[in-house]
Amino acid sequence: MVITEVNDKATRKAFLDVARVIYKNDENWVCPLDNDVEAIFDPAKNSFHKHGKITRWLLADDNGQIIGRVAAFINEQKAYNYEQPTGGMGFFECINDEKAAFLLFDTAKKWLQDNGMQAMDGPINFGENDSFWGLLVEGFTSPSYGMNYNHAYYQAFFENYGFKTLYAQITNHLNILKPFPERFRKIASWVAKKPGYEFKHLKAKEIEKFAADFIEIYNDAWQGFENFVPITYETILESFKKMKPLMDEKLIWFAYVNGEPASFNIILPDANPMLKPLNGKLDLIGKLKFLYYRWKGVTRMRAIVMGTKQKFQNHGLESALFITLGEYVLPLVQYEELELSWVGDFNDKMIALHAAMGSVFGKRHLTMRCVFKD
Repeated sequence: MVITEVNDKATRKAFLDVARVIYKNDENWVCPLDNDVEAIFDPAKNSFHKHGKITRWLLADDNGQIIGRVAAFINEQKAYNYEQPTGGMGFFECINDEKAAFLLFDTAKKWLQDNGMQAMDGPINFGENDSFWGLLVEGFTSPSYGMNYNHAYYQAFFENYGFKTLYAQITNHLNILKPFPERFRKIASWVAKKPGYEFKHLKAKEIEKFAADFIEIYNDAWQGFENFVPITYETILESFKKMKPLMDEKLIWFAYVNGEPASFNIILPDANPMLKPLNGKLDLIGKLKFLYYRWKGVTRMRAIVMGTKQKFQNHGLESALFITLGEYVLPLVQYEELELSWVGDFNDKMIALHAAMGSVFGKRHLTMRCVFKD
């Protein structure tokens, strides 16, 4: 077997094509857009390059057939927040061959060691954790846009190599057509009507203002979690602009208390049913297909991220946001399901909220770490 670093047009194309080969007989898999994958490796499109670096490799068998791929990266803002300097690996794909998988892991490990790292987390993204993040171990159904999907045999590769689970990422599903539990509805409706509480949906023409509100809430809400690194305005504006083609303004809601940004809920229509026929290609034909499927509409939404400032937690704002969202969604008679993804198993408050809403288990991903022994 031969490892080749991706460094030209031909190897970049091959890197993208690996997944199409690995999943060619899997009905559930949806090919990520080539543009989305390539944007991770492009310094002009991914601001993480300003405080880190990334590289990637292909694996071919003895006959020259491509059978796997992997990327390794270092986020300088996070790498040194752990007991040992820790890099990342992701975009892993491989045929069902442990020797091949281990060679890919070894390649990522060596590069990280050569760059001063003593451990690697994976499979993760060189970017925010809303996409390309986590190893799927339960719920092998068709993924929503941005959610990692992989073969079930990958779990043994990671565990046998020495990766240990850091935390599980829980995704739950909510039937939109089924009424909220009565207790949840009553409390949420009462909160939504409290004096000084205001709820606004995002407006694309004011995206800079809402990006600033998002950062103010997010950085306050998540600061208590271990190894948290504040998000920057540049990063979130980059993410918001990326969401624009998929965005329904009235699915993204912010709560304000006496004018102060307090809570948000970022929800997008699930693009994957629109993207599946494209097989990753957003060329002219692909764009026309996408516009057609977007016009037809989709029945599933994905909750990307929620957050509430610490001083407003336990005030019921998250519940009120869902009630407000429902007032827009239900009359459309379009959406049937909301995927609530993903919640770390350490986030007791959000898990409790999902349960109170009547959601059911959907998927489980794992974020894992391998500590190097040599």
